Amino acid sequence: MSPDKEPLLSIRNLVKRFGGFRALDGLTLSIAPGEVLGLVGPNGSGKTTCINVISGLYAADGGEVLFEGKSISGTKSHQLVHLGINRTFQVPKPFLALTVRENIEVAIAYGNHPEGLSEAGPLLDSLDLAKIAERRAAELNSAQQKMLDLARALATGPRLLLVDELAAGLNPRELEWVGGKLKELARTNMAIIVVEHLMGFIEQVTDRVIVLNAGKEIFEGRLAEAVRVPQVIEVFLGGAHAA
Repeated sequence: MSPDKEPLLSIRNLVKRFGGFRALDGLTLSIAPGEVLGLVGPNGSGKTTCINVISGLYAADGGEVLFEGKSISGTKSHQLVHLGINRTFQVPKPFLALTVRENIEVAIAYGNHPEGLSEAGPLLDSLDLAKIAERRAAELNSAQQKMLDLARALATGPRLLLVDELAAGLNPRELEWVGGKLKELARTNMAIIVVEHLMGFIEQVTDRVIVLNAGKEIFEGRLAEAVRVPQVIEVFLGGAHAA
């Protein structure tokens, strides 16, 4: 995080257990407005669990989550949306019977956008969804559903956006376009946390990364530096790690 910026979000010693398994084991991180932070690591390392806790889907078993310096631990997801935190999902969850436009309009009505967004047109145009605006969400392909998921999150005017494997399944042209869109959003002072397995995409969009293994941070810095760290190499190329 830039030393001259106050963090928007801070996590301190976060713990999340599932039975005897510690999915998060004392994780600490922070992110400032306008920053894009990547969470990377092998399957089971705690990446999605982390954003599930931040977004209120899971309650933490220890530690604290601070947003603008105030604890949001235990706050429900719908309350966090109104505070300025929203997310996308690995598997999008639109209202399948509604059209693309209607899905976004529901999010606008529910989300209380701080800048007074009142209709779906600007988001449809921004995310290249205008030409399919009147199609039902059930008729969309995977890439289109991911863009709709992003549009629904943005419709609430988040200051912190959590992006969970948005790039998975996109072709190279789509990856480049989505990466540019995330960087454009960051330039509006939105903080963005990106969970992703595609390292080229992570390198394109992030200011820094945190590498997780077994719920703990093992590296923080630029991705280009991470690939020279022996512990990181071991984790990604076959060392002992959570499955």
